Amino acid sequence: MLAIVAGAAMSLAGAAQAGPPFVTDDPEPVELGHWEVYGFSAGTHVQGDSSGVLAGTEVNYGAAPNLQLHVIAPLAYDDPRGGSTQVGIGDIELGAKYRFITPGEKDWFPQVGVFPLVELPTGNADRGLGSGKTRVFLPIWLQKDFGEWTTYGGGGYWINPGPGKKDYWFAGWLLQKQVTKQLALGAELFHQTAMDQGGRDSAGFNVGGVYDFTEHYHLLFSAGRGLQDVRDSNEFSYYLALQKTF
Repeated sequence: MLAIVAGAAMSLAGAAQAGPPFVTDDPEPVELGHWEVYGFSAGTHVQGDSSGVLAGTEVNYGAAPNLQLHVIAPLAYDDPRGGSTQVGIGDIELGAKYRFITPGEKDWFPQVGVFPLVELPTGNADRGLGSGKTRVFLPIWLQKDFGEWTTYGGGGYWINPGPGKKDYWFAGWLLQKQVTKQLALGAELFHQTAMDQGGRDSAGFNVGGVYDFTEHYHLLFSAGRGLQDVRDSNEFSYYLALQKTF
């Protein structure tokens, strides 16, 4: 099944990125037998460089009760100041989200799930389009709904091999409100420990939302910046996607 999902993502990417449109994720999987398909662009600007996904495809599939399979196939870019812009295949991401606590509507405790991810070194690291090593993220996520309000977050541990690299922690939390029947708006805060030897911790925020054109077509958007080590981590970042659900 994972191979089928990956194949679908690659074909869609030829025709055409934590929990979109945010970097913080949630424990809620796609319903059994249903799909989410995103065409998206995302990027971050730091002092002297801009990089991200010029165009990418994310596919999620509800493969079993409380289990979602996941793949991202990106066309990456790197635009260093004073250098030539690089564009090419980025690192492909595979994952599986499993929710192991599912409360009823009147229960006080939250949903809880895990969402391990593997980033494959398919991008060219020498051109700034990938990490050059297989990376693994091992997070746990929680979510609670209160009428029109939803809050979720958590975090986990990144296994980040390579010369000059180090393993690191990521944590984030989000609050979102269903403003109208079609529009939900939210904001998140997140923190990450240093991912390089001799590097510094970073933190940031995003604001964004989801607009439902129809039952099956949705616009996702967010923008933000760093709050710590801003020049080297995140002077400005964005995410924009068109999602189809079915």
